[in-house]
Amino acid sequence: MKKYLVLGILFILPITVYIFFAMSTNYFKPLPILTESVQELDGFKTLEGEPVQLKGRITVLGFFGSDLEVHRAYAYNLAHKIYTKNHSFNEFQFVILLPEGTEDQARNVSEKLEQIAPLDSWFFAFGSKENIHNVFSSLQSNLSLDSNLSTPFVFIVDKEGSLRGRKEDEEVGVMYGFDSSIIAEINNKMSDDVKVLLAEYRRALKKYDVDREI
Repeated sequence: MKKYLVLGILFILPITVYIFFAMSTNYFKPLPILTESVQELDGFKTLEGEPVQLKGRITVLGFFGSDLEVHRAYAYNLAHKIYTKNHSFNEFQFVILLPEGTEDQARNVSEKLEQIAPLDSWFFAFGSKENIHNVFSSLQSNLSLDSNLSTPFVFIVDKEGSLRGRKEDEEVGVMYGFDSSIIAEINNKMSDDVKVLLAEYRRALKKYDVDREI
């Protein structure tokens, strides 16, 4: 009797596991859209003087203000916990908006970040105070910038220019951004949400048989 029981378990268990994962795939839940049409980054330039844009890229968007040196720990946290895991994916980028005149600070921080990972997909972008306010306002979040145009919160913007986040986070309810000063939050919640969004686009590529990597 025991022999048949063991054989039955060995036969049924793989089928059960297969059905479970098949159902998980069929009912894949994408990361919710919280705000559509985040303002494009017109007028912003990188340290190399190149334009940068949201459209067509999965973007982690940050606002670290006029005193970047004080807040550089935000950048280090993100580089260690999020950027190093994902920067090799095509169409994925970090964009940190800073006011014009902070270029030297950005160069200093960039030198430190390059010790963590290549900055091929990390951009400090500079623009006017008005443009920074306009982009931040277009997120339509419940957060705000301080007097230095800074916030520790960073945001996930998809390739269509929509803000993604959580509508029913167990702690804060609607979650527009992730606090980069809190290691646990970016290492758990933000890391998970970036994975979900990347998986969403991978599924779309497979559906249409597009032979390229995100």
